[in-house]
Amino acid sequence: MKPKVVLISTGGTIASRYDEKLGRTVASVRGEDLLAQIPQLGDVARLEIDDFATISSFNMSVEEAHRLAVRVNEQLRRDDVAGVVVTHGTDSMEESCWLADLLLASDKPAVFTGAQRAHDDPLPDGPRNLLSSVRTAAAPAVRGLGAVICFADQIHAARDVTKLSASALATFQSYDKGALGEVDGERVIVHRRPTLRRSFGVERLETRVPLVRLHLGFDVGAVEAALARGAQGLVIEAFGRGNGPAALVPVVEGAVASGLPVVVTSRCPTGRVEPIYGKGGGKDLLDAGATFAGDLKGPKARLLLMVLLSSPGTRDRIGEIVRELAP
Repeated sequence: MKPKVVLISTGGTIASRYDEKLGRTVASVRGEDLLAQIPQLGDVARLEIDDFATISSFNMSVEEAHRLAVRVNEQLRRDDVAGVVVTHGTDSMEESCWLADLLLASDKPAVFTGAQRAHDDPLPDGPRNLLSSVRTAAAPAVRGLGAVICFADQIHAARDVTKLSASALATFQSYDKGALGEVDGERVIVHRRPTLRRSFGVERLETRVPLVRLHLGFDVGAVEAALARGAQGLVIEAFGRGNGPAALVPVVEGAVASGLPVVVTSRCPTGRVEPIYGKGGGKDLLDAGATFAGDLKGPKARLLLMVLLSSPGTRDRIGEIVRELAP
């Protein structure tokens, strides 16, 4: 008997078509319409549809992404389910996938996919991505990889993957790390397995964690305002190796002294932060109490911090766990 795969549809470009009344493309296609485009799916797995939402991922909230991660776990707990495929908009897919990975309570695969071209495009990329993703979710070799993104026949780890292009079909890449594997026709091939993974159980997500990106002439008043609005933690996408203006150091020191964790990442697309420089540089921020998050980028460091703030068992070990997952 073919394995059962649950399709959790959330909307996105893969589920979007042009609406003449609105004069724009919107998410409106349900899961059964996605499957109808690909008759070959029946040869790969038994499909079950779970229409979670029909929204564009630029409208996806953290709370909805958390509910989606909970739904993924609910489906994977079923004995008759081999894996799930989540169709999702590409704009925030890497974040929803990473949050699902952090909360994944099963070694069964959770495969995220989508499209760069709409459902009604003359040459849509969604059907191929969906077919490859179902193959991936049904493949025994993928167990234990966690939540992944399958796009343009490549399989990427949730921690490492990012959207590089606003329009290119092979938009998801893993920079220095490379893909975990690939889909070649009917074959699913795994080249490496991720080691920087942990699973956390949280019932409610602490979302009051702003992400601040530094830029030339940065006004530290923006950080002070974020803290004054009730932030419970802060992530700073700093310059280069983790540097910032000197005026930022006392603000970070004050936040840490009041019990708020501050995590520093780099705004550079590759490389890791390292405390080296003074006069506002990374060494000063480290001495002020900030935690450096290796090569983990800002949006994902923010979600990790949210998760760690949401559990009594991890709230007092944030620095230790960040360094473990982002050395």
